Amino acid sequence: MQNADQPAGGRYAEAGVDIDAGNELVRRIDGLTRATARPGATGALGGFGALFDLKEAGYRDPLLVSATDGVGTKILLAAKTGRIEAIGIDLVAMCVNDLVVQGAEPLFFLDYFATGKLDAASAAKIVAGIAEGCRQAGCALTGGETAEMPQMYAPGHFDLAGFAVGAVERGALLPRPDVAEGDVLLGLASSGVHSNGFSLVRLVIDEAKAELDAPAPFAPGQSLAEALLTPTRIYVKSCLEAIRAGGVKALAHITGGGLEENLPRVLPEGAAAVIDTRAWELPPVFRWLAEAGRLPQADLRRTFNAGIGMVLVVEPGRADALEAVLRQAGETVTRIGAIAPRAAGAAVVFQHIEQTWPAVPSPS
Repeated sequence: MQNADQPAGGRYAEAGVDIDAGNELVRRIDGLTRATARPGATGALGGFGALFDLKEAGYRDPLLVSATDGVGTKILLAAKTGRIEAIGIDLVAMCVNDLVVQGAEPLFFLDYFATGKLDAASAAKIVAGIAEGCRQAGCALTGGETAEMPQMYAPGHFDLAGFAVGAVERGALLPRPDVAEGDVLLGLASSGVHSNGFSLVRLVIDEAKAELDAPAPFAPGQSLAEALLTPTRIYVKSCLEAIRAGGVKALAHITGGGLEENLPRVLPEGAAAVIDTRAWELPPVFRWLAEAGRLPQADLRRTFNAGIGMVLVVEPGRADALEAVLRQAGETVTRIGAIAPRAAGAAVVFQHIEQTWPAVPSPS
């Protein structure tokens, strides 16, 4: 007979881990994972592993491409405000956008969710966001892991990690080795800050004494929290359409390090990306961060995406057609520059930045 003072889950529950809450979470999310099914994905939630049939997915001679990432300290802002519904989209985006730049189609995704005290309803909201991200990317949510670790995380806090696997036919791997002078740079608009630089964002919020539930100075109709927590845009379907249309030589996902550090990752030695900052307007959120945080341009360039979340390097003769393909797929596309010979070691050259971006703050 159970002692009246003993928790229903036994000593493990007394230690702070609720197995029943974990089972309830599995029950709540089962339909969410099933809704992301795609050709090749087999099995059901709850097994020890997930299977994927590449032949059923239509591949003949594929290379597998894998990526893993998290959401960083954007999670702290989501947890603080209780706006956790979309943070799962960020998690998927940070992984699958890294797959498509190599020409790979995301096939399946797994998540790791860790918290100090599991609340099945809140966790289900997060997983619903992950499932929505998978739907946007066209990949299956095949499983994951939920860890309840008392004392590891403060009440209400959690962490997320994501793992994505994609495939590309061997001859279609990107970047191509023939990136050359004259190739055009097409920039795809970001949806906001995405999921990088939030340690600096939170510092700016604190120093500016900005209220998260107050109207955003740069986004009419939204609170500051809503605007900053806008989920990372997922570029998978539009970029795959562009790749299949022909003429794409390379792609760069603009994450931490900005244009300055991510574009060189797909350029051959001796090539530079020359970017004309007059081609697009720096979004208001970044102007607000620069002014409220008195950020020098170097911080702006190397911390944030500055309004460009993905860059395609394309054949000049295919640029017009690819712009049309991307716009038809829902992207805001801008020609932001071209490839030129590299001089003096500079892999990315910004033209007119002093006239178009906020000036370096003067010493106070």
